[in-house]
Amino acid sequence: MKLVSALFLLSISSANGFSSTTAKPANVPQTNTNAAGEQIDPLLIRAARGEKTDRVPVWMMRQAGRHIKEYRDLCKKYPTFRERSEIPDVAVEVSLQPWRNYQTDGCILFSDILTPLPGMGVEFDIDEKVGPVVKPMRSWDDVNKMHLIDPSTAAPFTGEALRTLREEVTPETAVLGFVGCPYTLATYLVEGKTSKEYLEIKKMAFTEPKLLHAILKNLAESISEYALYQIENGAQLIQIFDSWAGHLSPRDYDEFAAPYQKMILDKVCISCCCLYEVCIFFFDSNL
Repeated sequence: MKLVSALFLLSISSANGFSSTTAKPANVPQTNTNAAGEQIDPLLIRAARGEKTDRVPVWMMRQAGRHIKEYRDLCKKYPTFRERSEIPDVAVEVSLQPWRNYQTDGCILFSDILTPLPGMGVEFDIDEKVGPVVKPMRSWDDVNKMHLIDPSTAAPFTGEALRTLREEVTPETAVLGFVGCPYTLATYLVEGKTSKEYLEIKKMAFTEPKLLHAILKNLAESISEYALYQIENGAQLIQIFDSWAGHLSPRDYDEFAAPYQKMILDKVCISCCCLYEVCIFFFDSNL
């Protein structure tokens, strides 16, 4: 797996934002402030930009320390993944546990790439043994039920957790958010759960490519909004995952994965007017 990191200048405009008319809190600054009142950029952000640093930043991609006793104890009180990720105080605690133990240079929000799906009209659950479970989406009627997400109403817990994390970590620590790419999310929607062979989505790509493209386009539009919402609420770096794109042939990757990855990056970079600077890490097993 190859990691590609890129730095983008992002603008975030309320005019190009979400459909909600409720007042939103002010955007969280991207820089941190130290004890002396000086604005600083964490080491991880500077390294992601390609700047020369005194040492290599250390950060673990895993969101939760499942080996940590505190996490296992918390799971007894909050037995489902969605409880742990959608109750802001709990999500913050789980996010902070590995950071407290190891003092890494980054702290990532405890969440899931499927978290924004209900805001698009797609319900899901996470079975502790099976993993994500979704009602399979395999018809135009299913696709027509999807709608553009309003993250501030669909996932306010994400914004609250990110804002709290920015307050809790040290100024030297970067706070990370993340989203899943359309093809990977589509595998769950079409298959209905995790899969080894991804036969249903491959069948759709071969027999009903227009249907699959419609699903991917809907996902890309909403994921763009969700990424912007995370940035507005304090995420200083955004990871973009396309975990299952590696199952595609190069030709299918160019048709069903790459264009929708680009759609997200383009929308995040050009859709707004209040200048931000944020690093986007792109993980793709096909690279």
